[in-house]
Amino acid sequence: MSVELDSVDLRILDLLQRDASLSIAEVAERVGLSSSPAWRRIERLKRIGVITKQVTLLDYEKLGLGFEVFASVKLQLPTRDNLEKFEVAVAGWPEVVECATVTGAVDYMLRVVARDMHAYDDFLRDKMLALGLVSDVQSRIVMRVPKRTTAAPLDIMPESES
Repeated sequence: MSVELDSVDLRILDLLQRDASLSIAEVAERVGLSSSPAWRRIERLKRIGVITKQVTLLDYEKLGLGFEVFASVKLQLPTRDNLEKFEVAVAGWPEVVECATVTGAVDYMLRVVARDMHAYDDFLRDKMLALGLVSDVQSRIVMRVPKRTTAAPLDIMPESES
């Protein structure tokens, strides 16, 4: 379900998703509003759930977490109970920075970061496979990341009917 957003809302969202450290005054100036209306719009966007979080993105490489893997995970038996158990476990694994249920031959796609291949192997053995729920994991080691963004593609949204 999409929400009604006007061009000012979209400009605010574009600014904030690219740099959440901007002050209300800076956002207001860039979108042509005074601070109070800009603040009210941002608060509305939070209240209706369009803005869900404001975070700081870190450089994994500089933190010594340069080993990244996309793991395709198939459960032995993808029952509702097993899916829920797996998802609860994933939520507690800091190595998993993204998890999605997918269609096709596997049940989940995980993005996993670790120090190195040995740390990833430990994660597989000591956490994922130790659950006793997984029948297969196909690991794809990331060699290079030509594009990574957290920004929603606001310019491809359908036009609002006004």
